[in-house]
Amino acid sequence: MAIVRDNKALNRFELDVEGGMAFANYRLTPAAVVITHTETPRALRGHGVASELVKGTLALIRADGLQVIGACGFVVDYLRKHPEYADMVG
Repeated sequence: MAIVRDNKALNRFELDVEGGMAFANYRLTPAAVVITHTETPRALRGHGVASELVKGTLALIRADGLQVIGACGFVVDYLRKHPEYADMVG
């Protein structure tokens, strides 16, 4: 699977997938990244693409030493199901 990148110009994390791009919009606060929306190409939904996107996004946020706030239902559910990220939840 491709690598998640931070497109700072558009305030979104991006993951190239076959035939399109999955992305997670965000806004920054001084201490946290607020993920406001995730989107996966319709044809690829249900194939784990959004989970790969969020996993890569959280790795980038952790590397920057920031907290994460889920303001999107998918991210909230992902964080609930993956307690290994509990230390990052702001």
